[in-house]
Amino acid sequence: MEDLTLATQLELTVRLVVALVLGAVIGWERELQRMPAGFRTHALVSLGAAIFTVVGAYAFVGSNPDPTRVAAQIVSGIGFLGGGAILHYGGTVRGLTTAASLWAVAAVGMAAGAGLLIMATISTGLIIVALEVFQRLERIAKRRLNIPTGRAPAPTNDEAEEGD
Repeated sequence: MEDLTLATQLELTVRLVVALVLGAVIGWERELQRMPAGFRTHALVSLGAAIFTVVGAYAFVGSNPDPTRVAAQIVSGIGFLGGGAILHYGGTVRGLTTAASLWAVAAVGMAAGAGLLIMATISTGLIIVALEVFQRLERIAKRRLNIPTGRAPAPTNDEAEEGD
């Protein structure tokens, strides 16, 4: 690993801070919706993805680096994390949107870590649109078309343990 200049280290730090803040913005929306993966979880996923992206791009210079390997592992690792957010309960599946938001926030973190700060910021706005605006549109459409919302209640601790 080569020594990074102070200016480069500061730039990389800014990338990490941007990733943390953008992940927190998305997490705040999830927190307001009272989802289990909220503010801190999304902030940490975004920051973690940014850290891995920066490390993959800068830490292994000269040792035949391939940042795409790191990116691929972030995607699959977040997929595994998102899988833990999905619950099957009473004939319905819950947590798909939370899993998708975790996956998307990892992409925001990767973009910020790669220095694509405008793309990361715009992506955050688009994710908020998908979570907030699309939810409202979905509710309006279901009301107008008389489609039941059909959400099953979240399992209680006792009910969740019965399947173990």
